[in-house]
Amino acid sequence: MYNDENNLYNYTYRKDGSELSHQRETVRPGGQPGPQGPEFEVKPVKKNRLGLKIAALALSCALLGGAAGGGAVWAMSQPGGNESEINVSSRPVTQVALRNVDGKTAMSDAEVYAANVNSVVSIRTSATAGYNFYRQPVETASAGSGFVLSKDGYILTNYHVVKGAETVTVTMYNGDEFSAQYIGGEEDYDIAVIKVEAENLQPVTLGDSGELNVGDHVLAIGNPLGELTFSMSGGMVSCVDRAINVDGTPFNMIQTDTSINPGNSGGPLFNQYGEVVGIVSAKYSASSNGTSVEGLGFAIPMNDVFSMVKDIMTNGYVSNRAYLGITPQTLTESWAAQFHYDITSGVFINYVEPGSAADDAGLKMGDVITKVDDTTIKTVEDLNLAKKKYSAGDPATLEVYRPDGTVTVEITWGAAPREEQAQQSQQPSQSPNNGNNYGNGNSGVDPFDMFRYFFG
Repeated sequence: MYNDENNLYNYTYRKDGSELSHQRETVRPGGQPGPQGPEFEVKPVKKNRLGLKIAALALSCALLGGAAGGGAVWAMSQPGGNESEINVSSRPVTQVALRNVDGKTAMSDAEVYAANVNSVVSIRTSATAGYNFYRQPVETASAGSGFVLSKDGYILTNYHVVKGAETVTVTMYNGDEFSAQYIGGEEDYDIAVIKVEAENLQPVTLGDSGELNVGDHVLAIGNPLGELTFSMSGGMVSCVDRAINVDGTPFNMIQTDTSINPGNSGGPLFNQYGEVVGIVSAKYSASSNGTSVEGLGFAIPMNDVFSMVKDIMTNGYVSNRAYLGITPQTLTESWAAQFHYDITSGVFINYVEPGSAADDAGLKMGDVITKVDDTTIKTVEDLNLAKKKYSAGDPATLEVYRPDGTVTVEITWGAAPREEQAQQSQQPSQSPNNGNNYGNGNSGVDPFDMFRYFFG
């Protein structure tokens, strides 16, 4: 108990609370007496010499065994004859096996990196953004990522990475630099193909993005911030077939919590077999109310763009992009009331091009498209996203509302006119965004109306 009257902080085990008749005097360093402290009654303990010897022997064996298992023991003499010991591991450095990507063998993260880092490239672009007060050109620069498609120098990246660039410089992992030529791209899918004059490059192996499942492990290699070149980050697939909207353009994306930052755009997303299943493209950086978020990155599925990439490599533009041949508009309640329609959502057809796929299928002005196969259509963005699943020549079934009833229309997707597709594939003359928000969509789609592209 505590004796509060005479000695506030001294404790005694005596039941009556009285202090011991005498207290030990505490001596401070230097021989100076210090404040008196409590003194306890301690009974002597008989020493068990045999037990001490056994304990000492066991402790010695344990220390020796730990030193042998953990590695070498580094000893350092101290003043006064004492000796300090530090265990240092002698485990040999793990050698990463350089495996070939065969699509059958699961690989460790280190093996995926070793097998593919030579196929990833750093991309730097420059352009003239205008002129200053003195009529001097203002140069801008940006950075992104990409990956090698073929031994002879074809490289895939994002369209927005090279958009408006006057010069494109590619740097390989070994430090080799090349000037790249823009071959073609597709802005609606955010893909672009560039080419360098080189031989015997190491191409990636493309995988089947349709086999991805939520929870699968994925890896990204790229150049975050445009400076931390050839960095790898890892995570999981958070969602497949995630529909998002960027500046009014719908995208079908792989959602992942893999760390994605400015400079990663255009880089590859690998599965656990070392195959490229996506093109890192966007990051969700803020919610609609401005709240900062983390762990929301997006990549374009390879299956969605593979045929287009081959088309660009062959023709310089996408020749088989699905085309309907209408002038569409999202049906609103006011429009529905004006035309006395019984529905309030869908895609209203303002005009049908003669000889187009829509014309051949019998569509006409005033029709409202409400479904494409099993996909419900409420807006023009919905129709554009659904159209991305098809190529020219593919069949589809449309559900169409007309004032006299709903009908089912069979169509065969056409191809956009050659001039239009070639013009869209050409590299635009506008200056790049230089790391500012690109595609900060705000088309009323919530919550995916705050996506930003990042590069450099």
